[in-house]
Amino acid sequence: MIHYYTKHGGRLRELEGPEIGCWMNITPPFSEEELEEVAQNLDIPLDFLTDSLDVDERSRYEREEETRFILLNSPFLNTSTEENDTIYVTIPIGIIITIDTVVTISSEENPVLQLFLDDKVKNFDPTDDSLFVLQIMEQNVFRFLTCLKKLNQRRNQIERELYDSSRNEELKQLLSIEKSLVYFMNSLSSNELLKMKMKRVDFLHIREDEDKSDLFEDIIIDNSQAMEMAKVYADILNGTMDAYGSIISNNLNLTIRRLTLITIILMVPTLIASFYGMNIQLPFMNNPYALVGIVLLSILLSALLGWYFQRKRMF
Repeated sequence: MIHYYTKHGGRLRELEGPEIGCWMNITPPFSEEELEEVAQNLDIPLDFLTDSLDVDERSRYEREEETRFILLNSPFLNTSTEENDTIYVTIPIGIIITIDTVVTISSEENPVLQLFLDDKVKNFDPTDDSLFVLQIMEQNVFRFLTCLKKLNQRRNQIERELYDSSRNEELKQLLSIEKSLVYFMNSLSSNELLKMKMKRVDFLHIREDEDKSDLFEDIIIDNSQAMEMAKVYADILNGTMDAYGSIISNNLNLTIRRLTLITIILMVPTLIASFYGMNIQLPFMNNPYALVGIVLLSILLSALLGWYFQRKRMF
């Protein structure tokens, strides 16, 4: 679907068709023919549109005459139903700046762009293309930070659950969080390189504008902080996984040792009963209280053996 928007009276208004200075937002569902028509009408390379739909594309920028293209990776909640799949993935946002309009395209309905559609971003104006791009980058970093905090909260909750029981379900969830952090670190690193290169070549033509330059600098700093946060959370999670792996292994060893000691203790009455089950002459076999004596002797020996193991702290 292709929608056109402009700011009128301080509020975002949808247009019926393209206008100079408008924002064109392309979201699913759309066909290849529609993309080809957009590329032809705007006189832009079709690759700018199709590359924005490839989830494996890395962040980058390109220039084709007067058209500028920016590909930015953004966090997205994974909708897959696979049990061990990651919680968050990253998908690209394509931003195309032409002489007359700004085009955004994504393979999913992106929460970052949805903030602009809901008119929740202050001072948003699609006619100012450089500021619009900076605001998308800023909201994208904020989205990363929000998702990172949610992942960390989920990790803390799983850790509390693991204190009571070491089930495979919690460990699988920790693995999903770890996968999400790997996606985030790769995307944040790629986004940071993109922004540094854009700043160096003044890709947005904002070098003479102090306010926009300061905003761009703040976005780069926030991106670096998000990347450091992701690394810290990943290190904590790796340490947690290693610690719980050692704890589970130690608990298994303790369980096996206790079962072995219990087997040894139970072997004593079994051994005595085996002797008195033989079809030969044995002491006290004619005594009417022989059964009671054998049972009491078995209990006494088992109790002494258990006391010995307890004294040696083997239980």
